[in-house]
Amino acid sequence: MKKSVTRIILIIIVLTFGGAMYYLYQKNAEDPVVYETEQASKQTIIKKTMATGSILPLEEVLIKPNISGVIEEIFVEGGDYVKSGDLLARIKVVPNLSALNDARNGIDEAKIALDDQLRNLQRQKSLFDKGVISQVDLERAQVTHDQAKQTYAAANKRYDIVKTGTSSGYGNVANTQIRSTVSGMVLEVPVEVGNQVIESNTFNEGTTIAAVADIEKMIFEGKVDESEVGKITEDLPLEITVGAIEDQVFDAVLDYIAPKGNEENGAIQFEIKGTMKKQDSIFIRAGLSANASIILARADSVLAVKEALVQFDDKTKKPFIEVETGDQKFERRDIDLGISDGIYVEVKSGIAAEDKIKVWNKIEQEENFN
Repeated sequence: MKKSVTRIILIIIVLTFGGAMYYLYQKNAEDPVVYETEQASKQTIIKKTMATGSILPLEEVLIKPNISGVIEEIFVEGGDYVKSGDLLARIKVVPNLSALNDARNGIDEAKIALDDQLRNLQRQKSLFDKGVISQVDLERAQVTHDQAKQTYAAANKRYDIVKTGTSSGYGNVANTQIRSTVSGMVLEVPVEVGNQVIESNTFNEGTTIAAVADIEKMIFEGKVDESEVGKITEDLPLEITVGAIEDQVFDAVLDYIAPKGNEENGAIQFEIKGTMKKQDSIFIRAGLSANASIILARADSVLAVKEALVQFDDKTKKPFIEVETGDQKFERRDIDLGISDGIYVEVKSGIAAEDKIKVWNKIEQEENFN
């Protein structure tokens, strides 16, 4: 019995020793973990947020008629440069029958009043010659007659304007001649010959004959999400990229942030505007879609490391890196970080440019086979 127990114990000892030796052999057969290292470098780090929008003129003026009618002739087209006062189009008046009748009645009433004042003047002259009335009474009758004569002439001009849109003596100020009120480029002419147009008045904004703007003064108009609007302020620099113009970046300055947001597709969007710097060599068309990079912070030629090299203490949440001190030997270094662009982060203190930093979380790229 005792011999059987002794054999079992010996077998267990042999198996345990053999298993331990096999485990140690397997561990020695595994490749040791070798950490790669990288060094800090000089980088220009730009922290920015994006906004989408379009390029528009700073001031766009819509030219509208002061009289209703039909377009008889158009003298300009989109892309033409005009000066203030240049003729854009001519309107043929189609008189309103009711207004024409009222104007005709106005002439008749003014003629009746003029004839009455003429008779009164002749009567007063006769009495003055006989010495019945004074010079003052005669002059008063003369003034009343002249006023009636002026009213009659004005009634005739009003009739001409209602009928034809102009009257003798008005020349270039005729309502039928549509002239530009500003200097600039004609962006569009949304009417054609034969189109009926409506005059601009207090009840109707009228038909647009042409849109004129100074294309040397362009702005970026876009929108930012509510999650980003708290990060931006006025006077921040913008870098504008236009989809239709490749490899060009245009500088601008943010000068307007809407105080109120509007809901679009379930998100609150805030309107922003930025004045672009004048471009002498590149023509930017109004209405082109564009993206704006709003520069929140910038650090030029600073010592920086990749964000993937930075670790954070589990308790204090302070950043640190591991610096190589020997062959695969590393020590912890606490660092002070600056701005980040999502790839590189500025290191204000804690390391030197020659330090070799441990790559502790390298991600192996996997090839995808379709």
